[in-house]
Amino acid sequence: MPDYLPFDPNPRPPHTPPPADACDSQFHVFGDPARYPVRPGAVYEMPTATIAAGLHMHRTLGITRGVIVQATTYGPDHSVVVDALKAAGPNYRGCANAAVFTAASDDALADLDAAGIRGARFSRQGLGPSLSEAEFTAALAKTRELGWYVKVQPEASGVAAQIAPFENLDVPVVIDHMGRPDVARGLEDPSVLKVLELLRRGNFYVMLSLGEKISKAGPPWADLIPVARAYIEAAPDRIIWGSDWPHPVSVKQPPNEGALLELLYSFTQSEGERRKILVENPARLFGFPA
Repeated sequence: MPDYLPFDPNPRPPHTPPPADACDSQFHVFGDPARYPVRPGAVYEMPTATIAAGLHMHRTLGITRGVIVQATTYGPDHSVVVDALKAAGPNYRGCANAAVFTAASDDALADLDAAGIRGARFSRQGLGPSLSEAEFTAALAKTRELGWYVKVQPEASGVAAQIAPFENLDVPVVIDHMGRPDVARGLEDPSVLKVLELLRRGNFYVMLSLGEKISKAGPPWADLIPVARAYIEAAPDRIIWGSDWPHPVSVKQPPNEGALLELLYSFTQSEGERRKILVENPARLFGFPA
């Protein structure tokens, strides 16, 4: 298993506090492998990225809501997320990995729903357990039956080439990581054009995240601003933000979370936009109180 660089253990507050009820729409939790066994073939593990460390990061940033996204490290076993949701309390929700549909009974899926799981993430190739065509179709059907949203993790080459199977869904669909655009191509990048097209359909959301890896320019990652602005202006009510803490599979040192929240601020032009992205849009999507 390769060694990847860890998260910054000393998060700092952003220069401006986020609005009340701000939500981190994607972070991951890990734990002691003795309690939470790593699946065979897992690409990575980060046992120090516990729910306690994640909640400390949120308190430091001024974030009070979050969505714990199942890491591919554990495959269909969602024990680490369920336990983390119990520890985090009612201001937190979970997102399953779609691999769960290959292993869990209807009763087990109902238990996950009761625990606070509200969506299923379809992982990119090479990171998560792969689904056969039949399993993929069944997973999408079960997600709709449960009333969950669908989450698409883009390939490193961009989301444009992989999005076709999700385009005609009638459930909320979240595109992670800005669709992994090639920012050197700007607004003419095929993935940016596809995301903008999908945002016009009414049920697609985009998560502003992974900027530190998408940027070609490096800190403060200003080359992302034109793409982020295009998304915000296209669908201000369907843009969310995620820290992606603890930044799995990082080959460069991950930035401080305070800097990543400030990156989001650089995308916005008003307090109203920040409130939509951090509070109102995730509240509606994940089922938090308005």
